Amino acid sequence: MSGVFERALGTDFANLHPRVQERLALSGTRGMIGHGVMDRIWRGRNFTLPFLWLGSTWHILFPDCGRNVPFTIENYPYVDGHGRETVSFVRTFEFPRRRRRFDAQMVYSPGRGLVDYLGTHQHLAVDLAVSARPDGGFRIRSGEFRLQEGPVRTGVPRMLTGTATVDEWFDPGSGQFRIEVAVVNPRFGPVFGYEGGFTARYVDVGGGVSGAVKPLREKVMD
Repeated sequence: MSGVFERALGTDFANLHPRVQERLALSGTRGMIGHGVMDRIWRGRNFTLPFLWLGSTWHILFPDCGRNVPFTIENYPYVDGHGRETVSFVRTFEFPRRRRRFDAQMVYSPGRGLVDYLGTHQHLAVDLAVSARPDGGFRIRSGEFRLQEGPVRTGVPRMLTGTATVDEWFDPGSGQFRIEVAVVNPRFGPVFGYEGGFTARYVDVGGGVSGAVKPLREKVMD
């Protein structure tokens, strides 16, 4: 079975570094756990704080900043309650006084491509454009955001969200995957981001995926 990234990238998957191909070939019973350190975690000006605090209640972004923050990422493939092949993207940041999480679940939609469902209750879904970088890494860039809560289902204006860009590549010198993430609002500028590195190990999830990395509620907006 092809994973969600292989389907989203198509023939471009072959242009990835072999270690990056291995990293993204997550399907069936093959998952990945990454451990590392974020060299820097930052946020924008003080006006971003209310939005980041609100996001932290659903494991979507957070207001904390720091350097040399221990980091874990858990990517597990599973089939969700709607029958979709899903890959968890659960990122945990160990700050000195608290633990923060940034949760997302990725699915592949034949109509939209790669779709990211954000947070514990999947209030938000965002279309993602993924491409191979010249160095064999990959870039993910967010597109349209959609909100669903109860009977309300609507697109979210870009001025209220922004654009998220994720760059990840393999660094042979350190033997690590390097990652840079930035969320930028078109009017107000930088909102949130982090950069650092991690090493990966691959795990068998044939026995099932823990509910601790699954959302509390699953939605369909793809």
